[in-house]
Amino acid sequence: MNGSEPLEIERRFLILRPDTAELNRRCTRVYSMEQTYLLSPPHQTERVRRREGQDGVAFFHTVKIDRTALTRLEQEEAITPEAYEAYLSRRDPMTQTIYKTRYCLPEGPYTFEIDLYPFWPHYAVMEIELPREDAPFRFPHGIRVIRELTGDHRFSNAALSRRIPAENELL
Repeated sequence: MNGSEPLEIERRFLILRPDTAELNRRCTRVYSMEQTYLLSPPHQTERVRRREGQDGVAFFHTVKIDRTALTRLEQEEAITPEAYEAYLSRRDPMTQTIYKTRYCLPEGPYTFEIDLYPFWPHYAVMEIELPREDAPFRFPHGIRVIRELTGDHRFSNAALSRRIPAENELL
């Protein structure tokens, strides 16, 4: 791997859905997001995202290419609303747009991202981006981790755009 590649080293966890009032109290940023997946080659995902939060509305185009179970090459750029609309013409017709609320929870040197989805009332997904695959970290106080989802592609946002498993399938 080239050391200058923009890498995303991420671990993901299924958690018990936290209380939103507690998340609002503890989190530094909260965003409403829409993610739409585009037609892309195998082992690559391409999406556009509309993000709305305290800092206004922003649009992004992202391409991710798998390197390992934990690491992906990630190219993300901010785009205009017009470019976002143009990208939507390349939407993968086998997918649905994913809607979620993202809570950014600082813990030590890291920020955990907790995604609450409207289709799962009891569970959520928590992610952490790390500087290297073996970097140590501690879970945020009060968050109940059910199991790790890292490497289980069935629960990636791209996979959820194709099929949303029932909550009883998560365990």
